[in-house]
Amino acid sequence: MTKFVFKKNDGIYNGFYCMGHAGFAKKGKPDILCSAISVLTINTVNYIEEIVKDPIRLESNEETGFIKLDFNGEPKKESLLMLDSLVFGLQNLAAEYGDKYLSVEFEEV
Repeated sequence: MTKFVFKKNDGIYNGFYCMGHAGFAKKGKPDILCSAISVLTINTVNYIEEIVKDPIRLESNEETGFIKLDFNGEPKKESLLMLDSLVFGLQNLAAEYGDKYLSVEFEEV
């Protein structure tokens, strides 16, 4: 299961972390859900880092499915919109495939 947690401070995103593999497909087979989660996540990170140029700290481990993004300071409006888009996409995937494979949570920090 992939667990996705969005961290907020006073309702404003200040980062997220994701861990685990969806496990939708049998071991050794291509996992369409894990791929979809990865595409949404990496696209969001790349947009924030390369297009918006918000300063971030990024940690990742491809083997375990871990990725963590923290903003260094208050995120720009464009980054917040991109995170809203990521949440929207992930929640739709969770609704389609079930919370057995993907959970989307929010944490006030």
